[in-house]
Amino acid sequence: MAQQFVKAQIKGDKVVVFLKPTCPYCNMAEDVLSKYKFKPGHLVCVDISGRSDMDSVQDYFREITGARTVPRVFIGEQCIGGGSEVSALHRSGKLEAMLTSIEALQ
Repeated sequence: MAQQFVKAQIKGDKVVVFLKPTCPYCNMAEDVLSKYKFKPGHLVCVDISGRSDMDSVQDYFREITGARTVPRVFIGEQCIGGGSEVSALHRSGKLEAMLTSIEALQ
């Protein structure tokens, strides 16, 4: 069930942030992404903290990304990492190029 849930969320040309609201790295990723003007529906934040299968979701993250922690930020089906990685990509200018490549920005 967790695998199907994650796969359904990351399908398509959007940015998906799996997060827990109390996590400072999740807040960091959201803050960085808020600097960009996304087309409607191209930025999706998914709070996994209340899910009964949260542990299974995080186990699946480990399987597909090598890390079980949140946030897990996906551009399409590619995981670009967590809060620190998103921040570094933004500072280097690479994040904007990645978002432009999937036509997620207005």
